Amino acid sequence: MINTVRNTVLSVLNKNNYGYISPSDFNLFAKQAQLDIFESYFYEYNYQINKENARQSGTGLADIKKGIEESIDIFSVTKGLYINTDNLYYLPSPATTGSDYYLLNKVLVYQNIVVVGETTSFTAGGNVLTDSNAEFVSNGVSVGDIIAVENGGVQYIKVVQVVDEVTINTTGGYFDASSKKYTIYKKDTKLQEAEFVSNSKITMLNNSVLTSPSLLFPAYTQEANTLTAHPDSLASVGQVLAQYIRYPKDPKWTYIEIQSGQPIFDSTQSDYQDFEIPFDDQVTLILKILQYAGISIREGDVYNFANTEENENTKEQS
Repeated sequence: MINTVRNTVLSVLNKNNYGYISPSDFNLFAKQAQLDIFESYFYEYNYQINKENARQSGTGLADIKKGIEESIDIFSVTKGLYINTDNLYYLPSPATTGSDYYLLNKVLVYQNIVVVGETTSFTAGGNVLTDSNAEFVSNGVSVGDIIAVENGGVQYIKVVQVVDEVTINTTGGYFDASSKKYTIYKKDTKLQEAEFVSNSKITMLNNSVLTSPSLLFPAYTQEANTLTAHPDSLASVGQVLAQYIRYPKDPKWTYIEIQSGQPIFDSTQSDYQDFEIPFDDQVTLILKILQYAGISIREGDVYNFANTEENENTKEQS
């Protein structure tokens, strides 16, 4: 979609000789335009909720709220949080989960732990869990149980075969070094949703026998880039997961060479990234990029045209 959007933008600009935007400028405008549309989903969703409560929204094919939900769900991610120390976890970030978060929707907790340990050796392929200090058979580890392991973040795999007390065959290739921390959860373990508690209230809750968080009723607090899970026993690899809405990836129109003064589009480059928002928003993308381009080249007519068209589209969708 990104090449079509760029060609359309250049076509509008070139029609009246307004000017030219470079690939680097286009990528900057494209990033900001996509973020604008992404953030608008949440305001539109709230607007549609209010219309629904006022009995002014449609159903079936006229259910606009459903379409917005589907657009937002494209960016929904559920991943295990990386442990900092004890029950302190890092919030989602490119370094810990592979993506930054816009909205932390849910925090979930695994409840039924079978084994907690650390690998003592590894084999080629990395799909064999070996822990000479473990007792997998005696502890009741079985096929299908869930294994959480720290490997570039938290990875979840399953038990394929319990070979003996110290060896397990798994579905993943993450055991490629010794001293990797892991936790095994029963395959039928329940995920319990943790309740968000403000830092001003958590001390009072922890000091009360009746309201203190437990494994059955967990809670969490946030501070800076970390999340603290309560009770303190929530400190195992992969035990705390987050379901969050991530930011869209930065779009990048890539090219390989310049021919007749024009760069040639090349989607095979490693840093190529298309837009992530739905195709339905292509027109809005073009108009927003034209607005930024109009400001950049100091052409008020371009900005005004794009702004007018965008306002007309917004009215039609209201």
